[in-house]
Amino acid sequence: MMSDFTIPILMYHSIESMPKSTIMRSLHVAPKRFKFQMWMLKILGYKGLSLRQLRPYLDGEKHGKVVGITFDDGYQNNLLNAAPILRKYNFSATCYIVSKRIGTSNKWDLDKNITQRKLMSDNEIQKWLNLGMDIGAHTQTHADLTKINHSIARAEIRNCKTDLEKIFQISIVDFCYPFGRFDESIIELVKNAGFKSATTMIRGRTKIDTKILKLPRIPVTHHTLPHLFLAKILTKYEDKRSSKYNI
Repeated sequence: MMSDFTIPILMYHSIESMPKSTIMRSLHVAPKRFKFQMWMLKILGYKGLSLRQLRPYLDGEKHGKVVGITFDDGYQNNLLNAAPILRKYNFSATCYIVSKRIGTSNKWDLDKNITQRKLMSDNEIQKWLNLGMDIGAHTQTHADLTKINHSIARAEIRNCKTDLEKIFQISIVDFCYPFGRFDESIIELVKNAGFKSATTMIRGRTKIDTKILKLPRIPVTHHTLPHLFLAKILTKYEDKRSSKYNI
């Protein structure tokens, strides 16, 4: 029944094993655990898709057992540790890139003392694309769009799209709100910039009436053990937690 229509969109950040002492260790999913999660999706009959490939399902033009797979920030370990596993199962995924931070690290986390991890370089992002993966925009500097001047927010959104399109010679149509923070005026800026989708940190699965520029996601963290991963995908576990999920 269409009323039961749900599509889980998974939200990952770093795919790397980290020491127990790591601040915000939840941001990091061990490669072995990620591999097991993708295997479970395959066994359950799901197809993992990038947001670009997922859109016909979100629009109701296609139907099937699909899951969106997203990675925020563009960590190098997404290419090294996640891409081979995605390729093994013929899955695709969207990596949201911070255009002015390409080849550096997650400097926006320095004030929180969060461990710095390397972000993909231009060449590494191109390798990601060559593997059949996709990229989206995550602003130029990972700015909290709700805390900056409206004109600066507009530039962060528009110019990120322009930067990525110029570097990689592809259309950029998917956006992700940094820190999961947005309001109606920010949504309007994203729409006017020409984006076709935008993902949030609102928890839950996508439903038939979900607004395409306010897509909820399912956070997958270091703490997401197999039974919890299954609950997030197959049950209303995340739907009942439909609230802002801030990192």
